[in-house]
Amino acid sequence: MLADVVLEPEITYTRPAALADTYTHYCPGCTHGVAHKLVAEVIDELGLRERTIGVAPVGCAVFAYNYFNVDFAEAAHGRAPAMATGIKRVLPDQMVFTYQGDGDLASIGLGEITHVAARGENLTVIFVNNAIYGMTGGQMAPTTLPGQKTASSPCGRDVEATGLPLRMAELLAGLPGTAYAVRRSLHNVKEINRAKKAIRTAFQVQQAGLGFALVELLSSCPTNWGLPPLDALKWIEDQMLPYYPLGDYKVADGVEQL
Repeated sequence: MLADVVLEPEITYTRPAALADTYTHYCPGCTHGVAHKLVAEVIDELGLRERTIGVAPVGCAVFAYNYFNVDFAEAAHGRAPAMATGIKRVLPDQMVFTYQGDGDLASIGLGEITHVAARGENLTVIFVNNAIYGMTGGQMAPTTLPGQKTASSPCGRDVEATGLPLRMAELLAGLPGTAYAVRRSLHNVKEINRAKKAIRTAFQVQQAGLGFALVELLSSCPTNWGLPPLDALKWIEDQMLPYYPLGDYKVADGVEQL
């Protein structure tokens, strides 16, 4: 009799409507795809898909507009915060976010992101930190760790010559216009779940008009790190977390009630 029982499959998860059904250009093991999924899930859960505008950077996420079913603009290298400022001021009822890597945000765009935070622009920034320039060949970035080997620092980053890596969440947390600045990671399921909650809060901060919100995500780059994908996740845990500790670096008044 049991052989005659037909069990209907139970659907436990579907692709977020805000995430396009397409192939991506990201390397195998890269966690940009995980970050995209989290952002798309939050947009759907908050009911924001019809009034969200993203700004894509120059870098590995240069084609982000192909992967989200929301309106998108493409910015020049490092200028996503400036473009997002213009869009938000012209269309204040829209939800505007930038999606930027460390080379884009912390190097050529350092001036833009700093002044946007200082002014308290009502924007959401998703900052993906993989400690290297990914798209252009694996050069040293402002976030490259001391001693880390890259295409432009084959003997390892020499801090006496190039200085120490920038901790962007901490830096931007110190500016008066920042309402929310946190660091999360994408190296395991527990931290991915915590990252999604932070992204949700960052969008809610903008909804509430509280000011600038940044979520920094530690992300893997197996290709340029020269590691298999699983080893790259372990590298985040062993090498990046000691220098980039996870945590909430600024939670302004009103954010905790969201």
